[in-house]
Amino acid sequence: MKLSIIIPCYNEVKYIEKVVRKIHEVSPYDNEIIVVDDCSTDGTVDILEKIEGTFISKLIRNKKNYGKGYCIREGVKYIQGDIVIIQDADLEYDPSDYPKLI
Repeated sequence: MKLSIIIPCYNEVKYIEKVVRKIHEVSPYDNEIIVVDDCSTDGTVDILEKIEGTFISKLIRNKKNYGKGYCIREGVKYIQGDIVIIQDADLEYDPSDYPKLI
């Protein structure tokens, strides 16, 4: 089973790398992580570019700020997994809960 995880983010420099690494540490599934950056201005993009390919399957960068709903719709265009989870970039939801959710 392949799990597609869409992470919409905007100005999440404090959390974005932490959430992506936590997904890799605790998720027992074959993960595809799609991050949609909503035109961040705080250094989030620098972190995302650094970990793209290693921890992130697909990085989408919006040219302007469109909002969370738009980011999710953009991410859905690239999913290849059997199940899709929307993961907030600020760790509001704990990736270790994925097995219970699924």
